[in-house]
Amino acid sequence: MTLDAQEAHAARRTGLNGQAPRCDHLDQLPAVEHGRAECEECLTLGQTWTRLLVCLTCGRVACSDDSRGGHARDHYEETDHPVVAALDRRSTWRWCYVHRRTV
Repeated sequence: MTLDAQEAHAARRTGLNGQAPRCDHLDQLPAVEHGRAECEECLTLGQTWTRLLVCLTCGRVACSDDSRGGHARDHYEETDHPVVAALDRRSTWRWCYVHRRTV
């Protein structure tokens, strides 16, 4: 079987067994140290958060969309840093804002 360039490109980007394409943003992430386990914006506003996320591009910690402030999304919109992870070290959950899905 022969693949043309377009088919070969699609095959490289597809996950196993027809899963969603791999997120290329994961390959571009530097190793970063995250900040303190708190959302600075929420603290400034006197708000609480539900869950904290860490930006995998710069290490900024901010609250998730299910928190009142949604400051992690605000950080993405300001910086275009695409991927966040749950701050909980036991979690493997990561979200790509560009693709709007877990990665």
